[in-house]
Amino acid sequence: MATNTAATQTISLSKYGITNSKINYQLSPEELQQRSIASYGGKETKNGTLVVHTGEFTGRSPLDRFIVKDSITQDLVWWGNVNIPFNKKDFDNLLKRVTEYLDGKELFVRDAYACAHEDYQLNLRVINEYPWSNMFAYNMFLRPDEDQLASFDPEWTIINAPGFMADPKTDRTRQHNFAILNFSDKIALIGGTGYTGEIKKGIFSALNFILPVNKNTLPMHCSANVGKDGKTAIFFGLSGTGKTTLSTDPDRELIGDDEHGWTASNEVFNFEGGCYAKVINLNKDQEPEIFNAIKPGAILENVVLNEDGTVNFEDTSITQNTRVSYPIHHIDNIKEPSIGKNPKNIFFLTADAFGVLPPISKLTPGQAAYHFISGYTAKVAGTEAGVNEPVPSFSACFGAPFMPLHPTKYAEMLSAKMKEQDVTVWLVNTGWTGGPYGVGHRMPLKYTRAMIAAALDGSLEAANKDNYHTHSMFGLAQPRTVPGVPTEVLSPRKSWNNDTGYYETAAKLTRFFRENFKKFEEQASPEIIAGGPLK
Repeated sequence: MATNTAATQTISLSKYGITNSKINYQLSPEELQQRSIASYGGKETKNGTLVVHTGEFTGRSPLDRFIVKDSITQDLVWWGNVNIPFNKKDFDNLLKRVTEYLDGKELFVRDAYACAHEDYQLNLRVINEYPWSNMFAYNMFLRPDEDQLASFDPEWTIINAPGFMADPKTDRTRQHNFAILNFSDKIALIGGTGYTGEIKKGIFSALNFILPVNKNTLPMHCSANVGKDGKTAIFFGLSGTGKTTLSTDPDRELIGDDEHGWTASNEVFNFEGGCYAKVINLNKDQEPEIFNAIKPGAILENVVLNEDGTVNFEDTSITQNTRVSYPIHHIDNIKEPSIGKNPKNIFFLTADAFGVLPPISKLTPGQAAYHFISGYTAKVAGTEAGVNEPVPSFSACFGAPFMPLHPTKYAEMLSAKMKEQDVTVWLVNTGWTGGPYGVGHRMPLKYTRAMIAAALDGSLEAANKDNYHTHSMFGLAQPRTVPGVPTEVLSPRKSWNNDTGYYETAAKLTRFFRENFKKFEEQASPEIIAGGPLK
């Protein structure tokens, strides 16, 4: 039994075999930051923001993510190298070893919940070995008030033990780290890694199964905001495509920056209570909202400090995946509660390093489903060892590592909502123009913002057919004119000034798309298949 140092509530972890630990329950962010600095290697920036190093792992480890195969999951999960099955008996044995490791240690426990919409609320208990991991949970999940805590009944438990190293022979893991979901016992078990993203992504993955199967609700790896007209915009995109940057708009209220549900009653709600943004090359002028959110209460991960205590955002000596987590109220312009209605525009963001895709194009429902399932972006030279030229990266539904069901299930739900609600989907290339990486240059952010603004105010949608040109390779409807954007930028072919080079590269990219989609064709409808490249 443990007493909350901030209140008078008591909790017990005896159901997990943890009976000898000092339990710090529901500590404030200030207390957790002090503990992190005093005993767990944390530092502070010049302005008092906590800085931590997550150790060996500075990102997720997809091959070490498992789902327990049982009566709930065996016939519904899309098993493979994304959703790797784990034996229930092996899980029970590993859980026992982890809790024995934790028993007797000082622990940090927090009750929180996911999903801002009360009809979908998922109550969570988070058990952490480290205080900064618990502070991350405070930032990223929704925070119950004292009245809610008084009657709080946790449904799912996250057990997070970064210092526990699995023995693959004994524990049946691939290596010493692991992140395992057990839908029967409602436990997310994480060990051997200090990367905090595993905590939030575990619950996101669980909701990606629970919501479509049990609630007829589409889960989405996306950001969302709402305009003064009450219309919601949704932004899908993989890391580095600008999802957080473009959805954080001073003229629109932010619903959330990463994980949402879209209900049968046409509401969009945030899963989270915070934001988890990349900070590599963060610039105060281009991304002021994120920059200004880095203050006491936020957590910077794996960044390098200058001698004066300021952050060197350009230094990637630890990792390219430098991050900050902060509670959503660190952003001034937020929607409260984090629920929007009437979605009218969806943006698929891609950083096409081949420089082939148009900077913006309008998609048919079939094309939208195809590109949603494809989830395309590109890695560029220098971001990973051995990457010397652009390499395509496909992640189904813009979040394959977190999608337990077959991607076509999510894509069909999206297509149905497009048709029912008269939603327009736009493919936006935030990547290269004027040639591929190494020849051209990154699309200026001001032009991307102008194109999105034109889509949001309805001028692109209302434009007559003469304002659109059909891309000869991908069949995409690309506008000829957009206010505030030079016309030569809108045509990727013209921006190259090298027709032969452009078409050769475009043909290469279409082959990549078709090859990637082969694994989905068996369960994809003819309409979805027809939404792919023309050539």
